[in-house]
Amino acid sequence: MSTRYLPTWPKNLTKEQENRSASPLVVVGSKNPVKMACTRDAFTQAFGKSFTVTGVDASSDIAAQPRSEKETLLGAHNRATHAKILVPEADYWVGIEGGVDEDSQGMYAFAWIYLLHRSGKSSQSKTGTFYLPPQVVALIREGIELGHADDLVFQAQNSKQQGGSVGLLTHGLVTREAYYQQAMVLALIPFLNESLYPAG
Repeated sequence: MSTRYLPTWPKNLTKEQENRSASPLVVVGSKNPVKMACTRDAFTQAFGKSFTVTGVDASSDIAAQPRSEKETLLGAHNRATHAKILVPEADYWVGIEGGVDEDSQGMYAFAWIYLLHRSGKSSQSKTGTFYLPPQVVALIREGIELGHADDLVFQAQNSKQQGGSVGLLTHGLVTREAYYQQAMVLALIPFLNESLYPAG
């Protein structure tokens, strides 16, 4: 009768290292449950294994409501960088920042994803964009954050930790979590194809 093989860890491998080997640690620069859930789902989907995902209150060091592509990307970068400072032992650090910008068609919303790996390699990706209704735009121009503007216009509560603008405007067809998750998978492309994307 054969006996089941049970792997043994080297004696010098600590319990923390053992756990990390079994389930890599990903730190999100936010405690927003939507951002944490989309990160967990994207990493699991992309790599086909489980990850330990936790959130920290990381600073974006930008305005509460970013008003340009450049500012929004900087916020995502800063959140990932600050998360690394707070939890330096992680394998990945993630920054997710939603923002708005304007063009000839009006004001549109989007989010940037910024990833850092313990090797020093980084990656970024942006979600799709969608245009905001005039009532929401007017409130943002008055200095109100998009999430709060949505709550006022749609008579919702804490929508940014639920379906978000995209969920409200698509009537639930695209949730905020799903919206972020696709961009997160795209940001993971360099880590899924390491030979094609050498670290700079």
